[in-house]
Amino acid sequence: MYALTASGVRPYEIHIGSGLLERSGGVIRSATGCVSAVLVTDDMVGELYGDCVQKSLERAGCRAVRFTFPHGEESKNMETYARLLGFLAENRLTRSDAVIALGGGVAGDLAGFAAATFLRGMPLVQLPTTLLAAVDSSVGGKTAVDLPQGKNLAGAFHQPSLVLCDCDTLSTLSDDVFRDGCAEVIKYGVIGDQTFFHSLNKPVWKQCETVIARCVQMKSNIVSRDERDKGKRQLLNFGHTIGHAIEQCSHFSVSHGSAVAIGMAHMARAAYRMGFCDRSCAEELEALLQAYKLPTQTSFSPGELADAALSDKKRAGSQLALVVPKKIGHCILHRVAVEELESIFQKGARPL
Repeated sequence: MYALTASGVRPYEIHIGSGLLERSGGVIRSATGCVSAVLVTDDMVGELYGDCVQKSLERAGCRAVRFTFPHGEESKNMETYARLLGFLAENRLTRSDAVIALGGGVAGDLAGFAAATFLRGMPLVQLPTTLLAAVDSSVGGKTAVDLPQGKNLAGAFHQPSLVLCDCDTLSTLSDDVFRDGCAEVIKYGVIGDQTFFHSLNKPVWKQCETVIARCVQMKSNIVSRDERDKGKRQLLNFGHTIGHAIEQCSHFSVSHGSAVAIGMAHMARAAYRMGFCDRSCAEELEALLQAYKLPTQTSFSPGELADAALSDKKRAGSQLALVVPKKIGHCILHRVAVEELESIFQKGARPL
């Protein structure tokens, strides 16, 4: 098992290992001091692990109630968020109680935003059950819901009090959901660790705990220096500007991991044609993505993607910061005028 501490304004522990859900109750009570807790999960994850976590909380002397929503990105909206706030109020949660997110990124984002805003903030615990949530969304304190105009447009920064990543839950993931997480894993290698990138030639599922621990450590180190996403933290968005645009254009029929994989491949190809990196950088990235059976192309046009990217949260007036690879293990932020996006996306759309 790995035990890490996320540093920052309010440090918190991150545990990565097996069998953590069964003994989660005592760890959660120790970290938060909660007397009551609301377990937020979707209908699929709740069926698999809801009883286990709820019983563990009750054994630890914590009153636990469950809020369940339909699985899928479509539930991450203002309507579900409002229902969750009402559920917290009906169950008389206080600032000394806890909101517990059990599931993937949707559960974590939704529960986190509710915890950040109910009673102006209460403790949040993340129990990620997907690889993507384990390596990325459960750590760092970004919480949000989607609006019709774009992804994650309503949200807040709210760091968790504890993250428990039970790697046993990854065994129930379908291949495509596991691959989604692999896209984010590959991202970490490109933005900051060439050695880690090359280690991924060994399948992620054979080294899950080690891979998750390395990604979490990289993210927590970055976030501790830029919690509010004003500078270096934006490197974590490699592939996400195009990725979020693809999700929006597809009405979320393209999964987050697949969209990010396409976005990374596009940006690497564009970076090569703009003179930021060698051809080998784009080729290595594309080869690894394909080895994990992740897509590298989209049917949406550069114009459609550029228009959707205008809703990107990183846009500052008429400029947008793109994450551009210089080489495997090193990326930079490159600010461009929004008028340039279609041309840049066109450079990335063409195969090598």
